[in-house]
Amino acid sequence: MATDAQQACFEAGIKFGSLYHQFAGTPVSPSSTRSLEAAMAESIENQPHCEAVDVTIHDDRVADAIDHENGYTELTGSLMDVEMRIEYEGITARTRMAMADGYPLMELVEVVDDAGPSPADETDPNA
Repeated sequence: MATDAQQACFEAGIKFGSLYHQFAGTPVSPSSTRSLEAAMAESIENQPHCEAVDVTIHDDRVADAIDHENGYTELTGSLMDVEMRIEYEGITARTRMAMADGYPLMELVEVVDDAGPSPADETDPNA
């Protein structure tokens, strides 16, 4: 059986995958970035255990990516920053999107047991 910390990390991965694959390819222009940020964050925050999502789509990157006269580009990981906070059974997992060689990855920033260490953690050198 998975630990609460492992489950919190799993939940974070599900949320990130959902956010990215639901919105990648969405048409975006500098004038629509704020509304798209809000839609992305609010849709993922509806999911269980998701306490906060912060999406920043960079207007300058969007403008630079527009390569035709229609005034928009497709949303990709390189155009945005995303951070999430997942809470599961007293465990908080904080994540963010990180680009690696042009590929968007989820980075686990920290996993915190909000209740503090358990007695088993204090005696287990691997905890």
